[in-house]
Amino acid sequence: MLKDTSPGLWNSSCSGHLDAGEDYDAAAARELGEEIGLTVTPASQLTRLLKLTPCRETGWEFAWIYTARGDGPFALHPAEVERGEWFAVGEVTRALTERPGEFSRAFTYLWPKALTKLA
Repeated sequence: MLKDTSPGLWNSSCSGHLDAGEDYDAAAARELGEEIGLTVTPASQLTRLLKLTPCRETGWEFAWIYTARGDGPFALHPAEVERGEWFAVGEVTRALTERPGEFSRAFTYLWPKALTKLA
């Protein structure tokens, strides 16, 4: 895999960096297309959930967390995504508690923060 951090660990479903001159919404839509083959319109299909300032857990990077809905079809990028699965929220929370070593540091940090905004 071509991931530069935490290869082989569960991580956010789609994540990446801004291209020069790109805003967060456009980058989120682009990453969905690149990593899972989902085409979305930022203004109508993405919802900003939470913005985080740089810290060790995020690799000293700003982070926006979005929610999105899509019916597919999905096509996982083979160089960046080893496999994808659907999990209920409670299953992810339980797995983080029982098997934290299977998740990236960033995801372990971001998940509880995202849950507080979804509640």
